[in-house]
Amino acid sequence: MRTQEERRRANLASQLHLSRNDPRLKPLIRMHGHCTLGVKRRDPFHVLATSIVSQQLSVKAADTIQGRIEALAGTRGRLRPQDLLGLSAESLRGAGLSNAKARWLHAISEAVESGEFSFARLRALDDEAAIEALDALPGIGRWTAEMFLMFALNRRDIFSMGDVGLRRGVNLLYNKGAKLGDDATLEITGRWSPHRSVASWYLWRIVDGDALTWV
Repeated sequence: MRTQEERRRANLASQLHLSRNDPRLKPLIRMHGHCTLGVKRRDPFHVLATSIVSQQLSVKAADTIQGRIEALAGTRGRLRPQDLLGLSAESLRGAGLSNAKARWLHAISEAVESGEFSFARLRALDDEAAIEALDALPGIGRWTAEMFLMFALNRRDIFSMGDVGLRRGVNLLYNKGAKLGDDATLEITGRWSPHRSVASWYLWRIVDGDALTWV
């Protein structure tokens, strides 16, 4: 597993590659400075649990609900399977979760706690196989799986075609805001491989500024 300094150096190498090979990205990289993607290590279960909490919610609402759950569990900054399994579905709903999200969190907690789902095994899979394994979990779709690979596993070559912010960023940077189709978007983003995760980090800056909770 890479050290923090090694992750920083990897980001710098990606920045240099993208700057040299894409004149549209170069000024964006210069404007926003060094990419911090993956520099801070994140607990994979915590990232997965908070991704479910935050689905279809504003950042503020998600942070509020997560704070309530952590207060109920008696933990701060890190949710663990045993913490969530110690809370009843009624308690989770009282914190603001929907019935479905409460069920999903319990199901994933049970799968991790029992060893049925293993983050160590997940790390050994290639990107597409890891996405499929995550997508099989309750409440986890492809977009959530792709975000997990980028932010929890520090996978370097992810671009989510289903991410509205990323698609808008590509449209703004390469087509004056007009919508590009899938084929044209894939042609552009394919040029960035194997550094598409870092390119995505900069594209988010176009549409979201610095309001990203995982970066």
